[in-house]
Amino acid sequence: MNLLSAAAKVSSLTMLSRITGLLRETLIARSFGTSEWTDAFNVAFRLPNLLRRLFAEGAFSQAFVPILGEISSEGGLKQSQILINAVATLLFWALLLTVFLGVIGAPLLILVIATGFVGGQAYEASIVMTRIMFPYIGLISMVSLSAGILNTFGRFAIPAFTPVLLNIALITSAIFLSPYLDQPIYALSIGVLLGGVLQLAIQIPALARIGLLPRIGLVPGAIKAAMTNPDARRVLKLMGPAVFAVSVAQISLLINTNIASRLPAGSVSWLSYADRLMEFPTALLGVALGTVLLPSLSKANAKNDLVHAGELLIWGLQLTFLLAAPCAIALFIFGEPLATVLYHYGKFNALDVLMTQRALAAYGIGLIGLILIKILAPGFYSRQNIRTPVKIGLLVLVATQLANLVFVPWLGHAGLALSIGVGACLNAALLWIGLHRLGALPNAAWLKYLSQLLFALIPFTIVLYYGASSHNWISLQSTPWLRIGILSLWLAASAITYFLALGLIGIRWQKFLRLTK
Repeated sequence: MNLLSAAAKVSSLTMLSRITGLLRETLIARSFGTSEWTDAFNVAFRLPNLLRRLFAEGAFSQAFVPILGEISSEGGLKQSQILINAVATLLFWALLLTVFLGVIGAPLLILVIATGFVGGQAYEASIVMTRIMFPYIGLISMVSLSAGILNTFGRFAIPAFTPVLLNIALITSAIFLSPYLDQPIYALSIGVLLGGVLQLAIQIPALARIGLLPRIGLVPGAIKAAMTNPDARRVLKLMGPAVFAVSVAQISLLINTNIASRLPAGSVSWLSYADRLMEFPTALLGVALGTVLLPSLSKANAKNDLVHAGELLIWGLQLTFLLAAPCAIALFIFGEPLATVLYHYGKFNALDVLMTQRALAAYGIGLIGLILIKILAPGFYSRQNIRTPVKIGLLVLVATQLANLVFVPWLGHAGLALSIGVGACLNAALLWIGLHRLGALPNAAWLKYLSQLLFALIPFTIVLYYGASSHNWISLQSTPWLRIGILSLWLAASAITYFLALGLIGIRWQKFLRLTK
C-alpha cells in the first residue's frame, strides 16, 4: 500500500467534509450570528463531542486499533471477528448507560461546563439541546468502532467520508426545519442527531463487504461472555490509561469552555468559528496521516520491525512540517480575509470578523504542535504504551491553565486559543523527546530539512502578507463573488510561490512515496 496515496485519499475526503463543514458554519453564522443562542448550541454540542473524543476517537481507537492490527497479522479474519464481536458488545452496553445518564443529568452537566449561563436563556436552551443531541455519542462511538475496523484493513474511504453526512444533516435542518420551530436554533440539535444516524448507517455495507460486521450480544450474559475474551480484556486494560490520557485534553477544553462562558457574549461562538478553520488543516494533515500511520505502525511493531516503524514516523513528521508550516502562517497572517470571505454575511458583522481573526491568529501559533501530536502519539500507542502520553498530558494540562492566567486577562477569548496552541507545542516537544529516548525516531538531518523549508516559507509569507494588507476585505461585502475571487487568487499565488521555492531547493514529492511492507 502506498502510504502517500492512502493519506491523499483520506485527506481529499476529509477536505470534502471540511468544505461542507465550512458551508455549515457559514450558514449558521449568516442565519444565527453570534449570540447567547449560538453560544448555547456550541456548548450543548461540545458535550457529546467531548465524550466522542474521549471514549470513541480517542481512548477507544488508541486501545483497539493496535490490538486489532496485531490480531489480524497473526490470527486472520476469524480471530479478528471474535475480538470485534466482544468489543462491540461491551461498547454498546456502556454507551446505552452513558446516553441514559447524560439525558437525565443534562442540567448538572451544563452547570459544570458553562457556569456563566446560569440564570439566563442560554442555560435552559443548552439543556434542551443537550438532551436532544446526547444520543449522538452512542451513534458516533459505534461509528468509531466501525472506522477502526475499516482502517485496520486498509479501507480508509468510508470513515473519511462519514463526517460529510453530519454536515449535510445540519445544513438541511438549518434550511428546511428551523423556520417551523418556535426556537429555530433547536433545528441544529435535531440535525446532529440525524447526522449520527446517517453516519452509522453508511458503515454497515462497508463492514459487510469485508466480512467483519460486528455482532452485538443482546441476550442476558452477553457482557460476561464478552469479558471472557482475553484480547477484549487487553483492550479494556489499555483503555484505562487511554481514557485518562485523552481526558487530560478534554478537561482542559471544559475549563476553557467555562472560562469562555464568563467572557462577553459571543466568545464561545468566536472560538467555535475559528476552531472550524483551524480544524481544516488539522484534519487534512494530522487526522489523515495519523489514521494511515497507526495501523501501519501497529503491524510493524507487532512484527518487531522497529526500523520500519521509525522510518514511518520520520516520513509522517517530515510531511507534516512541509504542509503544516504554510497553513500555520496563513492562519496567523491571512485570518481576516479567511474569516471575512467565509463568515461575513447576514448577522455576522465586522466585530465578529475581528474577534474570529484574533482567535485564528492565536491558533496559528500552535497549529504545527496540534498536528504533530497526531503523528507522534501513534508512535506510543502502536507500542501499546499509553502511560507516557498520560504523564505528558498531565504536565500539559497544568501548563495550559497557567498560560490561561497570563493570556486571558490580556487577550480575552483569543488568549484561550493561544493557551491551547502553546500547550500543544509543549505536548509535541515532550512526545518527540520521549520517542527519541525510546529509540523510536532514527536520526534525520532535521537542521538541513527545516532550513530548506524556511527558505521556501519566506517568499510565501511575503505574498500572503501583501495580499492580506492590500484590500479592505470588510468593504467588499457587497461584492461577495469578487471577494471570493480575490481570496482564491492570493491563496493560489502563495501556494505556487511555496512549491516553486521547494523545487528550487531540491525537495521532491518522490521523497514521500513510501510503501508499507
